[in-house]
Amino acid sequence: MRTPARLVYSVIFYLLMPFVLLRLLVRGVAAPGYLRRWPQRFGWLPAVAEDKKIIWLHAVSVGETLAAVPLVKALQQRYPDHRLLVSCMTATGSDRISAAFGDSVLHSYAPYDTPGAVARFLDRVRPKILIIMETELWPNTVAACHRRKIPVVLANARLSEKSARGYARVASLSAAMMAQLSAVAAQSSDDGARFSALGLPADSLFITGNIKFDLDLSEQLQVNAKELAQQWRGQDRRPILLVASTHRGEDEIVLRAFALIRQRISNALLVLVPRHPERFKQVGDLCLAAGFRLARRSSNDSVEAADVLLGDTMGELMTFFGACDIAFVGGSLVPNGGHNMIEPAAWSKPVLSGSSQFNFAEVSRLLREAGGLIVCDSAEALAQQTVELMEDPDKAQQMGQYAGQVAEANRGALEKLLTVIDSELSR
Repeated sequence: MRTPARLVYSVIFYLLMPFVLLRLLVRGVAAPGYLRRWPQRFGWLPAVAEDKKIIWLHAVSVGETLAAVPLVKALQQRYPDHRLLVSCMTATGSDRISAAFGDSVLHSYAPYDTPGAVARFLDRVRPKILIIMETELWPNTVAACHRRKIPVVLANARLSEKSARGYARVASLSAAMMAQLSAVAAQSSDDGARFSALGLPADSLFITGNIKFDLDLSEQLQVNAKELAQQWRGQDRRPILLVASTHRGEDEIVLRAFALIRQRISNALLVLVPRHPERFKQVGDLCLAAGFRLARRSSNDSVEAADVLLGDTMGELMTFFGACDIAFVGGSLVPNGGHNMIEPAAWSKPVLSGSSQFNFAEVSRLLREAGGLIVCDSAEALAQQTVELMEDPDKAQQMGQYAGQVAEANRGALEKLLTVIDSELSR
């Protein structure tokens, strides 16, 4: 039965649909992937083969897709008689799904959260369970699954104070949705408490930890990182600062910091990786305008004569973390909440970040308390901390070891999450 709050929500969603489509068109100018496969967003996709039971896993974009990689592989081994369908909402997420899993999974865009689109999608897919990565909750999708007795598991769940306040403003909608979730596997007790405050039943909450700690640094990945480090450093052993996943407004700060760094360490190399592919050209132009010699990873340019290497490729960031000396994680100098600090920590690299870290609050706390993370809120602070670490390799190595110890100590969340999923699938 549709509650009054969800009815109002659905009407508003339908009214906003022209603007949603306009946004897709605008984004498609910079990223053509947004112009493709529109019918899937309205639930129009071919019926799934009836000889396989379907596990539907939704990962909204790149970060959630990367976090889902070990989970997908574990589910494929655990449930060989099932087929996984992995959905997303963004073009970059779609590219990552294809690169990570190839034909081993089914893939589509998730339907927009309107009753009609969701119903068409579920009619065609008929999933046995829906696993949603992190925080992508949609009232009509959750309600439709609940009505069809499809368990919904929120995996690796996180809920910042800011997001919790947003859900609380629409309590009549949020509380009904929380009551319909089968299980929430939360990253931390703080995340769990926020879900409970919004109406999640106590018996639906499980504190499993963050599966992003369960990284697999394969032997081949380590070899690739070592080779890349040798190539970047060259004969004069250049120190390497990697700045990863930057957002609009951060690159200018980073480039000012790098100019200060070069005053002290003239051969330092900056590897700059914007978060979104549509910004690659813009960030490259910023580097040139700042007077730096630029190499582009996509062109396989030599870095020997370059000051900045633009990481304008997809799927290589984990290798970049392994090849650098110091890692700054972006999305944190602007109020975006930060990105995954676990990846450089797993490589035992010293980690730097801005102060906006609400997406990884627990990880940040653990790393700071262990001495593996330093917060830098300005170009001057970033430059100072980078120079200190580059001039004192022993300090940098010790800081990296502290970060690595945190990453190793917090492994094991994946197995706990799989236990929750096993329980829901066996009902």
